[in-house]
Amino acid sequence: MNRDTLRKIHAAAGAGACLFIASFWISTVLSELFSSHETIVVVKQTIVYALFGLMACMAVAGATGMKMGGKSKHTAIAAKRRRMPFIAANGMLILLPCAFFLNNRASSGQFDSVFYIVQIVELIAGMANLTLLGLSMKDGFSIRKPKLKSI
Repeated sequence: MNRDTLRKIHAAAGAGACLFIASFWISTVLSELFSSHETIVVVKQTIVYALFGLMACMAVAGATGMKMGGKSKHTAIAAKRRRMPFIAANGMLILLPCAFFLNNRASSGQFDSVFYIVQIVELIAGMANLTLLGLSMKDGFSIRKPKLKSI
């Protein structure tokens, strides 16, 4: 696979991951603030099912990023590489368990203080991942910008 194709796949997978996380975050906030418990249940179930799409995007973005970046010492690539363990750990250790926990609680009608505490943790961790992914996208765009020669 040529480098241009890898870049396009990487960009699409990274953008897809950002869109998944943003849609999870926005749908959660809107359903919690303005909807019924029944709607919250549907949102939580949908997020759990959509996690498979998010995980696929993250895996493809990670694999293509490693293939393209290799052992590059480029500042932006190094920054992206340093962020990925935090993004992955946050996702695996906080966001995934929270999503399943909240889905389970919502499905059984347990909208108590524990539910809302975990919901707040999930929203904070989701925003952290969205921010880190956004910074990585910004760095990716900076790599693509042509350098102007000074006169």
